[in-house]
Amino acid sequence: MASAAKKQHRIKEPVRSHFDTETGKFSAFIVKNVVEEVQDPLAEWSLEEAREQKPEAAIGDEVLLPISTEGLGRIAAQSAKQVLYQRIREAEREKIHGEYIGRVGEIVNGTVKRFERGDIIIDLGRTEAIVPKGEQSRHERYSQGERIRAVIVDVHTQPKGPQIVLSRTDPRLLVKLFEMEVPEIYDGTVVIKNAVRAPGERAKVAVYSRERDVDPVGACVGMKGSRVQSIIRELRGEKIDIIEHSDDLVTFAQSALAPAKITRVSVTHHSTRPHLDVIVEDEQLSLAIGKRGQNVRLASELIGCKIDIKSESDVKDEVAGALARMLRTAANGEMAPAAAAGATEIDWSTAPGIGARIAEALREAGFETFEALVAADPEALEVIEGVGPKTSQAILDWAAEQLTRPAEPAAGLELPEAPSTPTMDGDEFMAALSKALKESEQLRGGEGFPAEVAEVAEVAEVEEVAAEQEPASDEEEASA
Repeated sequence: MASAAKKQHRIKEPVRSHFDTETGKFSAFIVKNVVEEVQDPLAEWSLEEAREQKPEAAIGDEVLLPISTEGLGRIAAQSAKQVLYQRIREAEREKIHGEYIGRVGEIVNGTVKRFERGDIIIDLGRTEAIVPKGEQSRHERYSQGERIRAVIVDVHTQPKGPQIVLSRTDPRLLVKLFEMEVPEIYDGTVVIKNAVRAPGERAKVAVYSRERDVDPVGACVGMKGSRVQSIIRELRGEKIDIIEHSDDLVTFAQSALAPAKITRVSVTHHSTRPHLDVIVEDEQLSLAIGKRGQNVRLASELIGCKIDIKSESDVKDEVAGALARMLRTAANGEMAPAAAAGATEIDWSTAPGIGARIAEALREAGFETFEALVAADPEALEVIEGVGPKTSQAILDWAAEQLTRPAEPAAGLELPEAPSTPTMDGDEFMAALSKALKESEQLRGGEGFPAEVAEVAEVAEVEEVAAEQEPASDEEEASA
């Protein structure tokens, strides 16, 4: 009635309505508060203005000015209906928000009610929820009336649409499903450290046990895989790798990259996060990377490190090239201080297609050595004015050619040529490399001997000694 009266009389002052239960009539009043200093003329009166209407008015009183309510029947009914509906909806949304905001991360069951522009509306009984298109797995299809189980990821208070947002792709769904299926996880004996997913394709879960007698991986897999199979069925065939968590980053990385077998892992610590260089056998490279890089990407997310994977043949080629360059430089007596420190200065006058202006710009940008130039990305060169994509690639190719160009050997010293493609298998190569390094022992303590070559030398010596020993039995290999 108050709202209808304000609309009917086109007034902006506060209006209050009163209903007489005995007569069944409504009355409406304009409300004015009596104050010493008026700040809101629409809602306040000074004492002098109030006493003109009510002589006994005092500071703090309310003055009610009656207004007509005739002819407000239909308008008042519509306004009352609209306001009641709005207030009831607001109260319902507040109640739902208060009920579900503390349940974020829990799994709920519902029924598919309808589809709206790619979103799925779920009937939860008392209210509705929504599964946005971005939270749906592209491998799953649902029909109206079908049962669905999803995890609550958000509860909002916006006036339109369902308040509860569900997800079928969130890793918390996988964690909650394991809690439901594995009693050891539910009671806290086995803890899920981290979980990552490529929805509908593959997931990796890192678990560890608080008790030494409990196998965390075996507890999650269950007898003949019964526990994990029920989760796979719920996720419509998503493959799940269960990995035992380890505080040792190398061990954890080897487990996370399963099913590939890792030969070697080296850790480089950066300011932001660790960086792992992983070496695998040639036939294991595609398995370690996975379909569209999925396996290495999930492993990187699981352990929180950036991972670079190389095959053994690539690493051997790099080491062979570095060793050949070092030996030739030492043999020709060209171990100058700059070369000994691993830096070869660039004579830009010999660079094809590079003018003096561009050469000077490259020097100012810090490209004074071949090593710095080869280590740069083409984008770093393209920033320089006058250097385009083709020119930058030509410069990098020329720098790499200059670094790998063989030098003339010194008199009386014969050096083996380094073929572009190794003709020896892995064991022969490592044995030959070890022998060459032993014969050049005097160089190993020199200033120009690369650290990475020395490291490979130690590996080669260890592998040569291991090759001379008797082969282990099948049981010993299995134990190892």
